[in-house]
Amino acid sequence: MNVRRLIPTAAVAGAVALGLTTLSACSSSDAAEGGSDGKLNVVASFYPMQFLAEEIGGSHVSVTTLTKPGTEPHDLELSPRQTGGLSDADYILFLKGVQPAVDDAVEQAGVKNTVDAAKLTTLENHGSEVGHDHGHEEEGEEHGHEGEHGHEGEEEAGLDPHIWLDPVKYAEVAEGVGKSLEKADPDHAADYRKNTDALVTELNALDKAYETGLKNTSTKTFITTHSAFGYLAERYGLTQEGIAGIDPEAEPSPARIDEIHSVAEESKATTVFFETLASDKTAKTLAKDLGLKTGVLDPLEGITDKSAGADYIEVMKSNLTALQKALGAK
Repeated sequence: MNVRRLIPTAAVAGAVALGLTTLSACSSSDAAEGGSDGKLNVVASFYPMQFLAEEIGGSHVSVTTLTKPGTEPHDLELSPRQTGGLSDADYILFLKGVQPAVDDAVEQAGVKNTVDAAKLTTLENHGSEVGHDHGHEEEGEEHGHEGEHGHEGEEEAGLDPHIWLDPVKYAEVAEGVGKSLEKADPDHAADYRKNTDALVTELNALDKAYETGLKNTSTKTFITTHSAFGYLAERYGLTQEGIAGIDPEAEPSPARIDEIHSVAEESKATTVFFETLASDKTAKTLAKDLGLKTGVLDPLEGITDKSAGADYIEVMKSNLTALQKALGAK
C-alpha cells in the first residue's frame, strides 16, 4: 500500500527526490526486506513521524509506517506480525503517549536506534482545554483527549503529545531526528544534515506565516471537537475550546453545550471545527444549535484523500487559512 505523497516544496524536492519513489508499506514486517538495497530500514509509528523520516532520510531510507491512512492512530492495534517485525528494523521513530500499542511493541522490540520524539522537545500540560485561555490546565482538571484514549506514560503525567501541530516544536523534533539518523547511518550524515536543514527552514517559514497570519484577528477563540491544538493555540496567542473531554465523535453534555454557547457569544467565535478522521455529526449539530459555521481543522494524524493537501506542509497551510477565516483575520 503506497501512502507516500509527492512533496511539492522546491526547498526539499531535490534532496529527497529518490526517496519519494520508495514504497511505504503498511506492515512493519516488511522492514526486514529493505536491507538488501543498502537503505536504512526505518519504521515510523504514524504520519507525523513518517513525514520526518521521509523528508530527512531521503534516498537513504526505506520507510514503513505502522498506521494505515485513514486509521485513527490513537486506536491502533498491532497484529502479531507487525509486533514481531519491529525487531527487524534498523531505526524506529515513534511518539510515546499517542499509541499505547506501539509504545509496548517498541519496548519489546529492543531496537538499538529507537527514537522517542517526545524526548526531542518539551511536552506541556494543556489540561482539558475547557473554559480557560491557551489550554493551560487548572488545578484538578485532566486532559480530556488523552484520557479518552487511555494513553499511558506521558498522559499519566498530564502531558499533551500533539507537538507536531506547533511548527517550532516540530522543528526541534526534526533536528533531533536528523542527529539520530546521522549516528545510525554515519556514511550518509552529510545528506541527513542537509535534508534536516531544508525541512527546518520550511518549518520556520510556516511558523512565520502563522505568526503573521494570526496576529490581527477579530477573535482569538476557536471551538473544536478534537482538543489537539493546545500547542498551536499557545504558540500564536489563541484559545482552544474543546467541545467535550471525550472522543471527537461523542455527544457533548447539555451543560457543556450551554457553556460553549456562552463562550461563543462572549468571544465572538464563529466556527465549530471538526477533523478529517472523525464524524462531523457533533460539530454540525452544535453549530446549528448555536447558529455557528462549521469547518475542518486537521490534526494531521494521518493523510487521506479527504486531507486538504498532500503532505504536512500543505495541510498546515490549509489549517492556517481555515483559522484565519474563522477568527476574522485582518
